[in-house]
Amino acid sequence: MKDPYMMQRIKMVEDQIIRRGIKNPLVINAMKKVPRHMFVPENMIHKAYDDSPLPIGHSQTISQPYIVAYMTDALQLTGDEKILEIGTGSGYQAAILAEIAREVYTIERIDALAKQAEKTLNALGYKNIHIHVGDGTLGLEEYAPYDAIIVTAGGPYVPETLIDQLKVGGRLVMPVGEYKYGQDLVRITKGIDNKINKETLTSVIFVPLIGEKGWSN
Repeated sequence: MKDPYMMQRIKMVEDQIIRRGIKNPLVINAMKKVPRHMFVPENMIHKAYDDSPLPIGHSQTISQPYIVAYMTDALQLTGDEKILEIGTGSGYQAAILAEIAREVYTIERIDALAKQAEKTLNALGYKNIHIHVGDGTLGLEEYAPYDAIIVTAGGPYVPETLIDQLKVGGRLVMPVGEYKYGQDLVRITKGIDNKINKETLTSVIFVPLIGEKGWSN
């Protein structure tokens, strides 16, 4: 069946993503393929390919397409990784990751969002995405270690629990800031003997990371 949104998606990728410097073909192809309109509320479908985040209910958002592409690119994926995502939300970021990586484990604290994301991802035929409900700041130790970890909410610091679940050589990308609304996107690379290299990539605004190792409600 022809996708009526394909041209909007290609234009989104060309104007919002490639033009801003994303060059990784794995990321570009994933952004072209995943139907973002399937992950937004019905009354927002006409805005699905806009250059902005959108509300998805429960005070949560689906991130701006460029930020999804940027964070995915920052993970430096090659295609055979096992990834942990903190903050499933709509499931859109998980779908982008699943187009590139071998397995995606994703954890969401809001049960209703997790159920809706699972419904959407199942409808799209994803078999390599595993959704869990719980406190994302604690990670998902039973499937660790991970080649990459992505956190789609802003916390006051990078939880040690997540660093512990990262493989040597693995990358973690997360918004970090001392205020709930406004962060720096950082990339942690884990070296031998648990040595950590931390890079600041750009300024972002994400919803707060709620949990034992994040912000309280």
